[in-house]
Amino acid sequence: MQSNSNKRIDDGSGLKDKIVFINRCSKVVKGGKRFSFAAIVVVGDQKEKVGMGQGKAAEVPEAIRKAIENAKKNMISIPRTDSSIPFEVVGHYGAEDVMLKPAAEGTGIIAGGAMRAVMEVAGITNILCKSMGSGNPCNLVRATLNGLSQLKYKEDAIRMRYAPAVSLD
Repeated sequence: MQSNSNKRIDDGSGLKDKIVFINRCSKVVKGGKRFSFAAIVVVGDQKEKVGMGQGKAAEVPEAIRKAIENAKKNMISIPRTDSSIPFEVVGHYGAEDVMLKPAAEGTGIIAGGAMRAVMEVAGITNILCKSMGSGNPCNLVRATLNGLSQLKYKEDAIRMRYAPAVSLD
């Protein structure tokens, strides 16, 4: 009997998850090596919410489950146009910088592995992304989320820009 490890049970929340990276760690103990696994997962509703989580466990499925639970707790809301982002933004985390640029309809997702996963679960289908740094998957996802969290709706930006000046009289 063949088992499919990528099969997900739908919990009715409408969230989609993508595994970004799985790392095998080892600890040397008296009897030899003890292995554990660390997983990085992004979760999103393909509308306006996206989150990232990390999980560690002795087995891969348990690490993924923990990462998904953690990602659901750390979701942020992102403003977007029909299929892209409203304006260009640069996200930063650690030694990683990412540039996110809106793209015309039909362009697709032009991004590397970790950034592509974030854009797919966020529901952004037309975007140009550039990674400027080491390419560490964890920092790359966090920098991408930092850039997305800087976005504002067009109406909010106009309201803040043209709000009447407050006098201190």
